[in-house]
Amino acid sequence: MQSLNINSLIKKTKYHRPLIFNGVLWSLAYVILLFIFAKGKSPITVDYAYTVTFLSALAIPVVINFYVLIPKFLKQEKYLIYFAAFIINLLVFALLSSWLLQPILDTLFPDYFFVSYLSKPNILLVFSIFLVATTLFKLAEDWFYFNTNENKILRLKNLQIETQLSALRAQINPHFLFNSLNVIYALALDKKEGTTKAIVQLSDILRYVIYDSDTERVTLKNEIELLKNYIPFQNHRVETPNATNLEVDVKDLQFKIYPMLLLPLLENSYKHGIIAGETKTPIHIKLFQNENQFKFTITNANLNTKNNLDDKHSGVGIENLRNNLNLVYPSKHQFTVEETKDIFKVKLIITNEN
Repeated sequence: MQSLNINSLIKKTKYHRPLIFNGVLWSLAYVILLFIFAKGKSPITVDYAYTVTFLSALAIPVVINFYVLIPKFLKQEKYLIYFAAFIINLLVFALLSSWLLQPILDTLFPDYFFVSYLSKPNILLVFSIFLVATTLFKLAEDWFYFNTNENKILRLKNLQIETQLSALRAQINPHFLFNSLNVIYALALDKKEGTTKAIVQLSDILRYVIYDSDTERVTLKNEIELLKNYIPFQNHRVETPNATNLEVDVKDLQFKIYPMLLLPLLENSYKHGIIAGETKTPIHIKLFQNENQFKFTITNANLNTKNNLDDKHSGVGIENLRNNLNLVYPSKHQFTVEETKDIFKVKLIITNEN
């Protein structure tokens, strides 16, 4: 069974969009600063020039903060180091801007006369506000993409589980049908009177297996009815009415479990624990449910050597059951197998997640 390669899909989604983020950030910053420098009036050429130059100087400490300080210190939980580096980064470039901004403007735009828009203390204030604001903006962007990526991972994992469960169900149904048709074939071959009745029983069982069980959960009542229908159907093959003892001690018949968990165990008990016409040790089934716990125990004679089973499909039901349990009840089930020379016993315990 081939599963989704979640790791490769996660790698495709685990990235930010720096062009969009920086485009929005710097466009917004430019508009705000231009409005401040123009003092709410229609900006003129010197306003545009001053804003571009000031924003270029401001971008240097912001970029250092984004791509050096935050990933290396803040995200590594080195908070004191990050705070110290943040302050140094802020002071160094704020002071450099207060000293060098005016000469740079005069060099780049010699045809214009610039009067300082901001005093040195105000430059430090603007740098401080902008670095703090962009840090919060960056962290908000990281949080947004982190949550988006986590949601994608959860959806991919759920998709993988659903795909695996669908594949397992697709294996269970043909496997069950194959075993059931063998029973009908054996009856027809011997021209027994019970053939017609067995076909009707099989149609009822298949209706449940193929259609009614195609849901996330079914009630214990439905699963018990399936077992009660399947037992007389298999008894046609083994030619004994007492091949199976079924004990039911269930407090709540509406208790929900994953469908088709019990039938594979009963199938294997008939296949490996019963010999037609020679059954001495019947299959014994106990179903117990109380509050949020369900127990299913099935015991049969260990006749593998006598049956001489050499079937490559043998054990498909049990293997599928293990896979289903690991997917649906990863930490809420116990599945044990006890085998002696004469007895084969399987116990399943499920704790309802609700």
